Amino acid sequence: MSRFIDLTLNGVSNGAIYAAVAIAFVLIWRATRIVNFAQGGLLMVTTFIAFSVEQATGSYWLAFFVALASGLVLGGVVERVLMRRVEGGPPLNAVIATIGLLILLQAAAGMIWGGTPRSFPPAFSIRGYHVGGHTLFFSPFDLFTVIAVLGMAVLLALLFRATDIGLRLRASAFAPEVARLQGVRVGRMLTFGWALAAMTGSLAGLLIAPAVFVGPNNFDPVTVFGFTAAVLGGLDSPVGAVVGGLLLGLSLSYVAGYAGSSLVTLAALAILIAVLMVRPSGLFTSTRARRI
Repeated sequence: MSRFIDLTLNGVSNGAIYAAVAIAFVLIWRATRIVNFAQGGLLMVTTFIAFSVEQATGSYWLAFFVALASGLVLGGVVERVLMRRVEGGPPLNAVIATIGLLILLQAAAGMIWGGTPRSFPPAFSIRGYHVGGHTLFFSPFDLFTVIAVLGMAVLLALLFRATDIGLRLRASAFAPEVARLQGVRVGRMLTFGWALAAMTGSLAGLLIAPAVFVGPNNFDPVTVFGFTAAVLGGLDSPVGAVVGGLLLGLSLSYVAGYAGSSLVTLAALAILIAVLMVRPSGLFTSTRARRI
């Protein structure tokens, strides 16, 4: 029973990170109908920036907030400089652009910081809590991970549901032509949406970095799992992204614990294929995709 509890807690912690990446995918998909395959590269660069700041200043929290701010800026720059050139065009153009951006970011990171993975400190202790003489596979840093992701999800929900800018973001995503007639700067809203998505991805990078180290290609698996979580929950549903991330985290944790860690990637692929075959719109999608 204790093993099941440990695997469940570990699945919740990892699932929260997958949920953060999934939300980043959902934010951009809802706004532009583009799957941002460069998401892993964006969060990788901002985590490297956090690593550099932490090494220079010794302050984890300064590095933490600098990384989030860097993600906000980088996401906006990518949309204005690159993605705006392909938005509204053939879908394949956007796919090629994001894959090319991913390769460019990984190559640039390798040239700037090198290809050797770097260790990144956690915000809190990674020693598991002691309960009844048993050490849980769940630490203060894992608790911080879950709280940070859920807090970010709540703040995004409040932004979209309770503020004027959130209403403009939603209008720009679902009815851009009508939004323009109402005086909404749709281009600016799309830029802000990309910025929010990149910042959300930056949070995921900071939270997973102590476990996978920081390297140009070290964040590829979490990006794949985040995309799987987004598809599982529904690319149109932020709530689905959170639930999909937690479900995927639990599933992969049980697979790793009972069948072996070597089967984790295969299990994620099986889940992705099963969702695409049975319910390709995801578990929580209720809106129809608008035409491109």
